[in-house]
Amino acid sequence: MAGFETLLDRLVDDMRSDDSTGRNRCDRSDRQASPKTAWEAAFRGLRGRCPSCGEGKLFPRLLKPIEQCPVCGQDWTAQQADDFPAYVAIIVTGHIMAPVIIFMVNEIGFSMWTNLAIIICMSLMLIASLLQPAKGAIIALQWWLGLNGFEKPARTKESIDANGQNKRL
Repeated sequence: MAGFETLLDRLVDDMRSDDSTGRNRCDRSDRQASPKTAWEAAFRGLRGRCPSCGEGKLFPRLLKPIEQCPVCGQDWTAQQADDFPAYVAIIVTGHIMAPVIIFMVNEIGFSMWTNLAIIICMSLMLIASLLQPAKGAIIALQWWLGLNGFEKPARTKESIDANGQNKRL
């Protein structure tokens, strides 16, 4: 559980500190602002966009992230998503498919082999469609939390309230 404690400590530190020692390499005036929360960064990654600027594409191919964002210059070579996106995609697929499977078995009069063929095809399509968004969100969270060699990004002043804690948007 040492890894979980470290992650939890980083989340708590992120909420408390006004740490602006990290570098934000986005310096274009026409770009979107840096994300104010981890959720915003994860949502940008979920959409396949650069979590730092929100403009550059994170994936030139299906699951291979870019080495450096062409818009803001953020280096993405430190990411180590490994197998975690696949685990997330499988868990989400299982939660979506469970009621569908129960409905198909109980309410639709298809044969067992027809049900099996439909369920396998639906599951494979759902897993394949969730892999890239899951990987993008996980890379974004690694970047936001400063994990695996990423420098923790600078937090903007408007996202931190008077007590030094992040505002909830």
